[in-house]
Amino acid sequence: MEEKSLVECLETATLSSFHYILLAICSMAYALTGMDVMLIGALLKPIALDWGLDPVMAGLLASAGYVGMFFGAIGCGFLADIVGRKRALLFTIVIFSLFTGLCAVAWDVPSMAVFRFLGGIGLGGALPQPGVYISEYIPAKYRGRFLGFTESAWVYGALLAMFFGWLNAALKLGWRLTFLTAFIPFVLVPLIIWFVPESIRYLESKGKREEAVDILKKHGLPTPLESGARSSREASRGSEVTVSMGVALRELWSPFYRSRTAALWILWAVLVYTYHGIFVWLPTIYASPPMNLELVKALWFTLIVTACQIPGYYSATFLLDSLGRKPVLIGYLALAGIGSYLLGFAGDVPSILLWSCVISFFNLGAWAGLYTYTPELYPTRMRGTGSGFAASLGRFAGIFAPTITPLLWATAGLGSAFIVFALAHVAAALAVAVLGAETKGRVLEEISK
Repeated sequence: MEEKSLVECLETATLSSFHYILLAICSMAYALTGMDVMLIGALLKPIALDWGLDPVMAGLLASAGYVGMFFGAIGCGFLADIVGRKRALLFTIVIFSLFTGLCAVAWDVPSMAVFRFLGGIGLGGALPQPGVYISEYIPAKYRGRFLGFTESAWVYGALLAMFFGWLNAALKLGWRLTFLTAFIPFVLVPLIIWFVPESIRYLESKGKREEAVDILKKHGLPTPLESGARSSREASRGSEVTVSMGVALRELWSPFYRSRTAALWILWAVLVYTYHGIFVWLPTIYASPPMNLELVKALWFTLIVTACQIPGYYSATFLLDSLGRKPVLIGYLALAGIGSYLLGFAGDVPSILLWSCVISFFNLGAWAGLYTYTPELYPTRMRGTGSGFAASLGRFAGIFAPTITPLLWATAGLGSAFIVFALAHVAAALAVAVLGAETKGRVLEEISK
């Protein structure tokens, strides 16, 4: 009888409570990371009023966090390939929870910018980690759905952030007290320590096969025969040696990976720019002409529009394993672009809310596709680094999004900002169509050769 490789053990496993516990914890990690990312959007207006900030200065304050996320995505993605997925995830959660919560004691714009930058390092590093975990444990035929569900948890974090912002405005709690909710993700630390094992693929890449087999046994997953098992190298042309960041970066742009890296970097840049350029400013947009809503009502409408992300996420999630990654990404990006274009020309409250909901639905559905797609395209030895570099390009775009939106709004009208969002969505759809590789139903080692 031929022994199974460790990858074959993972791929032939029947879905069990272990997989669903992993899904639940990774989803919680993603949701609470999203909550801390979006908290600034819910509190930006009261902070600006308290400190007398104009929209551009408020945008620069928001951008400080994205600068940190840029460095965190690169550094912590590489860290995950060096010290392991579990340690990297724990480190990033502690960092972003601590420094985002410390914004509550910021005494001026520079001090808050520093706290946001340091918190951003953890946020940028944490966001790719749950997807990497899920991609390396879930069998290929379920991977798209599980990754989509994990990414879908973002909306609950965004809703929490908006809800806390609404409570602040409705009950006049003060933005400082509201920032203390950023400490909530600390509850994840014991859950990850107790229930989340290190990645089997990562352990095998480090030559720690005995530890990997022990994890398989502990969680009731298929194991190789006691006499030994052939390595994943024999099952597929996997990769078992972690490379340096410089070597990994060169390989990302080698002939085999070049087109998929280009597609990913464009996707990340566009989706981060459009999401944060729109949703960080949505409460402020609703509180300004032509809607002119009171802040409490503006945040309430933002909550409703954010809730439209839920069916957007889940519709994309259930299509990823049937239609494939490319059709879902292309379709949802194109429709988000149409929604952005039409919102740019909307002049009344019902139209603005309608097209806001369309953007919310399809932009976030595209995110479900992106987080599924990203970790699938690279081998184990550089999956964290490849995902981190792609995410960092997005965070680089995110640095400018909170500032470009008010600049365009002030100089050329809000419609011009949304025309840019429309063009960006369409450009990303074209990049996927031309450069993207389909990964539906394929084992990770087969995709990465």
